[in-house]
Formats: sequence, structure tokens, C-alpha cells
Amino acid sequence: MNKGFVILAQNTTTTNYVECAETLAISLKKVMPNVSVSIITNDIVNCNYFDNIIPLPYNDLAPDSDWKLINDWQVYEASPYEYTIKLEADMYIPSDIEFWFDILQQRDICVCNTIRDFKGQVSDVSVYRKFIIDNQLPNVYNAITYFKKSDNARLFFSIVRDVFENWERYTNTLICNKDELATTDWAYSIACHIMGEELTTMPNLPQFSMVHMKQWINNTVSEDWAKELVYECTDQFKIQTFPQRYPIHYHLKDFSKTLRAHYG
Repeated sequence: MNKGFVILAQNTTTTNYVECAETLAISLKKVMPNVSVSIITNDIVNCNYFDNIIPLPYNDLAPDSDWKLINDWQVYEASPYEYTIKLEADMYIPSDIEFWFDILQQRDICVCNTIRDFKGQVSDVSVYRKFIIDNQLPNVYNAITYFKKSDNARLFFSIVRDVFENWERYTNTLICNKDELATTDWAYSIACHIMGEELTTMPNLPQFSMVHMKQWINNTVSEDWAKELVYECTDQFKIQTFPQRYPIHYHLKDFSKTLRAHYG
């Protein structure tokens, strides 16, 4: 099977997403030494853990140096694989998830719709999902997205592109702040709604999931969970003594440096 993980990473004036992607690649290779990992970026990469370094096929289309999400749709064409799992850069993979490809290979597109707290418990916290709830859209998280080179996946990412490039038109019918830019989760949710949730998610696959380290999901006092929760960078990464088995969306971009210091 021609398969692999892809990370789209573009640095902004405030965040080194390439550094996050490098840390993510290290974690992938640590638990799945033979898996292929590619980065899509126009920035400089200083890491030999990537099998491919791929430039954005249509270059950087973002009008704002700090809002690069508009380029996300390029991941479909840029991916060198027939079967791809796209991961957001600020993630860490603590265990082997290669079996996901075996389960998902019959699907054309599948967006994660299950998140967990650091204890591994499925979370239904909706405080971060106001746009999705207000508009009755599928509750999906683009941070983990599987796709196969196919007409359906191509259509999905063409819708994502249309949402970003014509956001003003979408705001005319959506319940939202018209001055607020679209997020990737919003664009993916709209695409899932248009194509049908039954074709774009797998509710019966709870393993296709991630730990989301945002404040209200984990009942921390602030969003800076690393100052409040005890974590252990050992052979098995732990938070509050809980071994982490699902991909971790650590959310604090600088935490990549901590992970890199221990595992890089």
C-alpha cells in the first residue's frame, strides 16, 4: 500500500510550525520506524526524519503572514501517497496508529469526530464549537484527516478551497461573526455537511481519535496545561500518571521544544 503521513506546516511571525512538524515526525518514526512521513512547506526544514519535503503546489496564497489556513486544501494534490493521513503540526504520536490505514482504506475521506481528555475519556465539551453548533454542522476536527486519491476526496478539498476563498459569500447564510475569518475546522465541517456526514466521518471508529489538550476539555485552570498538570517524558509519555495512547494535540506550540529535548 502506498501510504503515509503528511504534515502541512507554514511558519508565521509568531509560530514556528515547521519546528512542531519536525517534532511530530520524530514521534511518528519513534513508534512506526518504517512509515513514510512528508512535510508540505515553503519554509526551511532542518530535520532528516522526513521522507519527502514538498513545496506548496500553488505557492503561498495567504494574504496575511499570520493566517495561513487558506492553503490547507493544497494538501490533497501535494500528498505523494495514494492513502494519506494528514496531521496538524502541533501534535505528538505516542503509539503505533498504522492500523488506521487498514481500517480506513475502503473510504475516500474521513475526518476525525472524536476527541478525548488526557485520561483517554471521550469528551463532549462544546465550548469551542459554537460556530458548528449554531449552524448545526458536523462536529469534526481537521487535525486528523484521512483521504484516498479519489474523486470524492478531490471534491472535498475543492469545497474546502471554496470556503476559504469565498468566505464572505458563506457568511451571508451562516450564523457567525462576519468579521471573523474561517478556521480549518469550520471549512472541513461545511465540506462534510455538503458531501454528507455518512461519507466523510466514521462514528463507529472511536479509535480514530485524539487527545485535545485545551482547557475546558481537561478541566484545567488555564489554557497553559503544562504549568498545571504533571507530565513525564519517559518511554511512555504520561500526563498525571496517565499513559498517553492516542495522538496528542498539545495545543501549546512551544511544548514542541520540550518534546524535542527528550525524544529528539
